Amino acid sequence: MESNSTPDVAAQLRHARFGKLPERIAYADMVEEKPSDPKDPSGGHHPEGSWKHFSCLALDLGL
Repeated sequence: MESNSTPDVAAQLRHARFGKLPERIAYADMVEEKPSDPKDPSGGHHPEGSWKHFSCLALDLGL
């Protein structure tokens, strides 16, 4: 058997790119906090209009 002690170029490139783990990111850098606006219509729960999104068999049958 012949042993090849020099790694090929592709293996060197793989090791250069994936040979170590990335730097850790602090939790504070991953989180964004902003206050909510209860009168904002773009998000949140709308109790008056939420019944339109659900189907009820009793209502469909007129019971």
